[in-house]
Amino acid sequence: MIQKLLVANRGEIAVRVLRTARALGIATVAVYSDPDADAPFVAAADEAVRLPGAAPADTYLRGDLVLDAARATGADAVHPGYGFLSENAGFARECAAAGITFVGPSPEAIAAMGSKIEAKALMAGAGVPVLPGATVGEDDDLAALGEQVGFPLLVKAAFGGGGRGMRVVPDPASLADAVASARREAASAFGDGTVFLERFVVDPRHVEVQILGDAHGSVVALFERECSIQRRYQKIVEEAPSPAVDDALRASLGAAAVAAGKALSYVGAGTVEFVLDAHGAFHFLEVNTRLQVEHPVTELVTGLDLVALQLRVAEGEPLPPEVHGARITGHAIEARLYAEDVPAGFLPATGTLHAFSVPGDVRVDTGVADGSVVGPHYDPMLAKVIAHGPTRAAAARTLAAALAGARLHGVVTNRDLLVGILREPDFLAGATDTGYLDRHPELLAGTDSAVALHAAAAALARQSANRAAARVLGGLPSGWRSVSPAPQHVSFLLGDRTVEVAYRVRRGGADVTVDGESFAVTTHAVTPTSVDLTVGGVRRTVSVHSAGGVSWVDGPLGSTTLVEVPRFVDPSAAQAPGSLLAPMPGAVLRVLAGPGAAVTAGQPLVVLEAMKMEHTVAAPSDGELAELHVAAGDQVTTGQVLAVVTGATPNGQD
Repeated sequence: MIQKLLVANRGEIAVRVLRTARALGIATVAVYSDPDADAPFVAAADEAVRLPGAAPADTYLRGDLVLDAARATGADAVHPGYGFLSENAGFARECAAAGITFVGPSPEAIAAMGSKIEAKALMAGAGVPVLPGATVGEDDDLAALGEQVGFPLLVKAAFGGGGRGMRVVPDPASLADAVASARREAASAFGDGTVFLERFVVDPRHVEVQILGDAHGSVVALFERECSIQRRYQKIVEEAPSPAVDDALRASLGAAAVAAGKALSYVGAGTVEFVLDAHGAFHFLEVNTRLQVEHPVTELVTGLDLVALQLRVAEGEPLPPEVHGARITGHAIEARLYAEDVPAGFLPATGTLHAFSVPGDVRVDTGVADGSVVGPHYDPMLAKVIAHGPTRAAAARTLAAALAGARLHGVVTNRDLLVGILREPDFLAGATDTGYLDRHPELLAGTDSAVALHAAAAALARQSANRAAARVLGGLPSGWRSVSPAPQHVSFLLGDRTVEVAYRVRRGGADVTVDGESFAVTTHAVTPTSVDLTVGGVRRTVSVHSAGGVSWVDGPLGSTTLVEVPRFVDPSAAQAPGSLLAPMPGAVLRVLAGPGAAVTAGQPLVVLEAMKMEHTVAAPSDGELAELHVAAGDQVTTGQVLAVVTGATPNGQD
């Protein structure tokens, strides 16, 4: 029996595992990096041990420090979650050597699947269909390997996952750069830069099967999940069951997954991933020898607690009857809520979450709360929001409503994209594959349907706050005159767009102009945090949360983030013409040119890394690199000047 469990992870998965362990009466231990010292998962554990530092390589990837923490607290088991050490065979062996139970499969199974190259060979031997591929050695002839595999192809990290270290290569000319870039990203994210090539199936469905195995030889398939909607090869919407899988195909997928598990003598929870083409043919991708991010959808349609089952199997118990007799009930959909700027190309975002809440009858797995700091060191996922319903349409409607009504203040998120997907006709019809977002670019552009109303509400709430803070004559509206007053003005930034608001408060309402469009507003109640108003015959109440010159407005039409433009700007804050600004906070990986160098439009100059993803800042036009303000290893903030290119467009960046 496990007496005390150390969770060797962070964020939402740490909270998730700790919750089940507590319900089972198991004492718990968390480990945390310096940026995570005040994170909710630390408070959720009975005990916690600091891992000094911030970078994953110094903290959550340090198996020696994790085992030291287990010894110091008397933990007799370690749950690795997903990512970090979860698929590290060496760490699993070290746990065994220390007499500590590793909640996961055997080191041998992890090693066999930890290398996706070895995994494919083993699966082919077990009769599971696989795609053509080739390993890339240091001195291999890339052109020959590419020709052998065939184009288009994928460059993939041999170790790890989550879309990192993965590149689509359409033709031979792009192969060398893709391999080099994938190697760097894989080494940074997983500590190993080995990559391989694999035939790329254009726009398949991504379907995976949950398996559970025990130490008594049983392996059971718990049906499929569809994870086709992805950005940067990382899943953002997952569901169970797949709308494309009928009973016959489900049986075939399950049989292949069980064959894979038995070939590994698999013990614990794992996932066998496949690509499924339009004709129903499927091919093996990989086995993830751990719990998956999207495991909640399987839990909701089967009624099983996969973490509890992991712990029971780790204690040596056989799989219980409810696993062998599992059935699908209803439909479940999960949306991954990320701190990222979708219209800007999914750039990760950082900041402080001033408010975080998701309403409705949904499950929210999260590692953040009001006041949490979202930094640049780790994956930008804030939460997983999951809905379960009797039908797919019902689950989608519930989930979309919950996300649309969420209060997400402090960082940019992908919420609008998720809501757009869940309400889009092709999605609702089940027409999803890995090319879905490419076919629906309109979902990536964001929406501003509520801008005028929300800008007016933000201006009125701002006026109310100013009067509440006034030391004299607080009962009079700001701008009041004994004669007809002139309108007051405020400017907001909505992304790159400036929204101009002019308003004149009158008894019972206001005359408002937004970007030159005038309309009368009847105000029923106005406070610094809430505005109840009627516009165009429709009454709505919107909430306004303001901090640091930013207003987050939430209402029936959605949510809008408005940044107030200062009336008076410090001249010293202006950047020199041709300044290249950091589009996100992060670390400088490489500087590709020096001061005085002649540069051409589109030439990469600085490569940044944030949240395990690379971003290249390029010259906006031909010119000279007149100034360089950063070096490899530097940490930068959003908007920081990286370099100045003469002859370039002011403030240009890619």
